[in-house]
Amino acid sequence: MRKILIVGAGQAGMQLALSLQAEDYEVTVMSARTPDELRDGWPTSTQVMFDPALQYERVYDLNLWEDEAPRIPAVGISVSPEPGVRALKFDGPWEPYAMSVDQRLKMSSWLELFEDRGGRIIYHPVMTSDLAGLASMYELTLIAAGKGEIVELFDRDPVRSKYDTPGRALSAIYLHGMVEPDDFPAGSMRINVAPGVGELFVISALTQFGPSRVAFVEAIPDGPFDCFWDRPRPDEHLRRLQHVMLEHMPWEGELMLDCEPTDARASLSGAFTGTIRKPYAEVADGTFVFGMGDVVVVNDPIAGQGSNNAAHCAGIYTQAILDRGDRPFDPEWMQATFETFWETRAQHSTGLTDALLNPLPDHVQQVLGAATQHQAVADRFTRLFPHPEDLGPFLGDPEAALAYVAEVAQADAATRA
Repeated sequence: MRKILIVGAGQAGMQLALSLQAEDYEVTVMSARTPDELRDGWPTSTQVMFDPALQYERVYDLNLWEDEAPRIPAVGISVSPEPGVRALKFDGPWEPYAMSVDQRLKMSSWLELFEDRGGRIIYHPVMTSDLAGLASMYELTLIAAGKGEIVELFDRDPVRSKYDTPGRALSAIYLHGMVEPDDFPAGSMRINVAPGVGELFVISALTQFGPSRVAFVEAIPDGPFDCFWDRPRPDEHLRRLQHVMLEHMPWEGELMLDCEPTDARASLSGAFTGTIRKPYAEVADGTFVFGMGDVVVVNDPIAGQGSNNAAHCAGIYTQAILDRGDRPFDPEWMQATFETFWETRAQHSTGLTDALLNPLPDHVQQVLGAATQHQAVADRFTRLFPHPEDLGPFLGDPEAALAYVAEVAQADAATRA
């Protein structure tokens, strides 16, 4: 039985720990917080898990909320070129559906599940200086703690990393009482885009307090949406959110008038810089640790790829560890395993994130306009979120993208004739 240490108890670390535990590996997890501390704490992220990522959880019976969490069957997109003006909107399905579970609920439950299944958890923060002694006790040590000084062990990849500063100021709040709109399929996630200002995402989610909505804002720094920098308490956070949305996106602001925070710690705000890091680091002579999840690929959440990347990373790493058998987990294996993750998933999710963070080229704007007229175009665009690998084939070549739109328009015209 091979001995593995996982430092960090988020989506990537806990999914890997529970998966390897089911495969009879001797896994130890180190978590800075206990289940109660996680459950009663502040949110650390938002998340929308798409079906390809959820499939990794289902293999090991980890999707504990399959029948309880609200199902997100589609996404609706609106564009607001100036305050109060909704220039276009369209929607498309996510098949079979997406799902969001507050990570305060999810990770605390997964820690308890791991212990119930006989796993060993050490509740203690891990510093960089601790790793030399710890890693030597295990055949493989993985770092899944995506924040703090420990991340700095892993060198920034200057070729794959494009940003030196955060692209957006981020804020979110979990809410009860939001009215359901009647212009998108029930339960849809909603993306509202105000070019030059920012974005509002509204997400159906499950918390320990029941079903809720998450209002998640991506604000261009120093713009009107960037009004949560001082990390206000939930009541004040909601007041500011209502004020700015009634001015800029009144069709959303009016749905929030009777909302209230789900709990006394329902909000978060902050910012981070998208970064790709080298996948392994040497912590002592000949002793290496292997990064995963946000440690090695952290993207702005504008494309909803963070938790999905983490799930894909954990799934790919699980299979690579199983395939390794009794052979050593050396740096060459670590690099090759990361490259598999990068080539099959992370490069595509990073590309989609980059595309949405930056001003859209003319041909993409034309595609969005066509999506309001042709459902096939809308469906293919909204499918990019669970399947970012289609970004290049769909929108990478302007001539090919517009030729596709023309082909769809011609087919629709023939159908109507």
